[in-house]
Amino acid sequence: MMMLEAGGASIPALGLGTWTLSGRRCTELVAGALAAGYRHVDTAAAYDNEAAVGEAVRHCGLPREQIHVTTKVWHTDLAPRDLVRSVENSLRRLGLDHVDLALVHWPSRDVPLAHTIAAMNQVADRGLARHIGVSNFTVALLDQAVALSEHPIVCNQVEYHPYLSQDRVLAACRRHGVALVSYCPLGRAGGLLAEPAIAAAARAHGRSPAQVVLRWHLQQPGVGAIPRSSSPARIRENLDVFGFALTGAEMAAIDALKARGQRICDFAFSPDWDPA
Repeated sequence: MMMLEAGGASIPALGLGTWTLSGRRCTELVAGALAAGYRHVDTAAAYDNEAAVGEAVRHCGLPREQIHVTTKVWHTDLAPRDLVRSVENSLRRLGLDHVDLALVHWPSRDVPLAHTIAAMNQVADRGLARHIGVSNFTVALLDQAVALSEHPIVCNQVEYHPYLSQDRVLAACRRHGVALVSYCPLGRAGGLLAEPAIAAAARAHGRSPAQVVLRWHLQQPGVGAIPRSSSPARIRENLDVFGFALTGAEMAAIDALKARGQRICDFAFSPDWDPA
């Protein structure tokens, strides 16, 4: 498995996203993913599936240290006491004594970032999380978080796919030695997988369009991805992206799709995004 090395953390570059998965089906899908070879599982307090994810992790038969578990703190819980309590509650639901990575899920417009980052450091100091990071942080917010934190900020998890340029954020991550982990890496809307550049690469390599897009992510230095699927076959297929490489021309053709500027996850509480 390819690893992202950042701030002392080794994060499997390809993980399983679990947003919208729930209950027994979530447990079965996570267990199947771990059996297929995944070693990185992403969840969050807001997903309401930590108990289901934790059940799969605890009973999969793998040593705990071989599985990277990420969870996230919702933006309404970023005041220091609320944040620490949120991570404690996540661990209780997961049935684990620590997570490998705890993230600020979305930045807050109300709680000073200095207070939030101090609380995240407390989480790390107490061993509730081996590493800390952020999600949905713009360049300016990432710069501030890195400057404020005693522990390394090892990850910025952001929406990233060929229809959305994250050039500015990716450059900031590289400047700070922070991994960029892509959520919604396959786009989810707008016909991305039918794009001629992607379809042509898929034919050339005998792969699916989804595999081509995931390979596009992983060939970018410092970038990982956490595709989500409710299909066991697709979950296995998404992992099978290490036996081929896209050419420079294929990478460039897919890069050119960013001109579309399509963002999927944009809410009233979202930060003021960086310009394209």
